[in-house]
Amino acid sequence: MFHPNPGRRAALGVAGAAVLLLSLAACGEEESTDQPGGGPSVASSVDAALAAKVPDAIKSDGKIVVGTDSTYAPAEFLDNDGKTVIGFDVELFTAVAAKLGLKAEFVSAPFGDIINGVNSGKYEAGVSSFTINDERKGQANMVSYFQVGTQWVTKKGNPAGIALDNACGKKIAVQKDTVQVEDIQKRSKACTDAGKPAITVDQFPGQDAATAAVVSGKDDAMLADYPVGVYAVTQSNDALELLDKQYEAAPYGYVLAKEQTQLAEAVRDATKAVIADGSYKQVLDKWKVGDGAITDPAINP
Repeated sequence: MFHPNPGRRAALGVAGAAVLLLSLAACGEEESTDQPGGGPSVASSVDAALAAKVPDAIKSDGKIVVGTDSTYAPAEFLDNDGKTVIGFDVELFTAVAAKLGLKAEFVSAPFGDIINGVNSGKYEAGVSSFTINDERKGQANMVSYFQVGTQWVTKKGNPAGIALDNACGKKIAVQKDTVQVEDIQKRSKACTDAGKPAITVDQFPGQDAATAAVVSGKDDAMLADYPVGVYAVTQSNDALELLDKQYEAAPYGYVLAKEQTQLAEAVRDATKAVIADGSYKQVLDKWKVGDGAITDPAINP
């Protein structure tokens, strides 16, 4: 996960669920549409001292505009209405914003455009399962709040016989602009260096399509962040399974503009506050991703 390239991480969302549902139907199976994180959001109260740290330009309208790639369940994805962005990332940052006296307004955007959008002022923050790495820290301020590794997923029973250390000649799906792209490209190079067939790296603009490619049999396996892999399996009606365990764990970070140091400090302190008041744990437990919890948020760790 901790790679120098600008990519992340990826999901099932409603738009993606439609793609996946078609794929499952083609396989004679039906996908469950129940969301494990359903129910009311966890509440978080404003902290006046923290709210005072928010720059006037941000708090003047009472909200913080957030860019997010809403195809990355269970972190950020579209609810059944096809418009509302939900997920554990969404609920965590909503609680952080509430500590600062702000309402978080999530705007769907392509993953690869979000950091530039934050720096240009289009968004006031980016919340989209961004793995913190050196390149991103050079582009923006990043506040750590969660930690996960990469997980492989195959069709149930692993009919293609995929192995993490030998996927040579196989077709592997990943979301473009993610840390998993470099991961699988390195594995492909190791194959060709050893005189074996290259891995076909099938890149998709959204994780939903990558997941559907594995369900349909178009691709043999996929790589994604651990919570995304687990969620895809649980929502696939037994069509998918996890392959081995997650590896190379690294922190996720909230993205703030490079010049917005004061805002980054406020977000860091608000994140510490939601950890201290228990709402952080409530959100993670609600979405069954508690294994990714951290205890000490930091700026550009």
